Amino acid sequence: MKEIERKFLVHREQFPGSDNQTILKQGYLSVDPDREVRIRREGDRAWITIKGRMEGITRPEFEYTIPVEDAEALLGLALFLPVEKIRHRLVVDETHWEVNEFLGANAGLLMAEVELEDESQPFSRPAWLSHEVTFDQRYYNSELARKPYTQW
Repeated sequence: MKEIERKFLVHREQFPGSDNQTILKQGYLSVDPDREVRIRREGDRAWITIKGRMEGITRPEFEYTIPVEDAEALLGLALFLPVEKIRHRLVVDETHWEVNEFLGANAGLLMAEVELEDESQPFSRPAWLSHEVTFDQRYYNSELARKPYTQW
């Protein structure tokens, strides 16, 4: 499997929100760029995700469903406090967007993500997008766990 993702900051005053939203909690067991290991809980579902080194905007990604009880135990082993966010899912001109409204130590950060089939795939850019932060490591979720947005 592979993940091809681009990230953008969001103009809060222009973002319409969505009716499709959930709360996510995720922690990291490894933040090594060659083997990042993340535990994520979303309601009554949970996953373990292993990601490899990024080349361009592509990196290997392997994700598996795990029991919620295991996820909670593994989150207790996380290297840093978990990252918590409200995820808004919406479609704009046939492009699927996930907009993360960060909570806790990352409160105030609003960031959009779009997953692509290939790096050159065109996609619709909503008016509420601000500048791209795909290559700014401060905005990686693993970095936000290590050094939260409110501490910059």
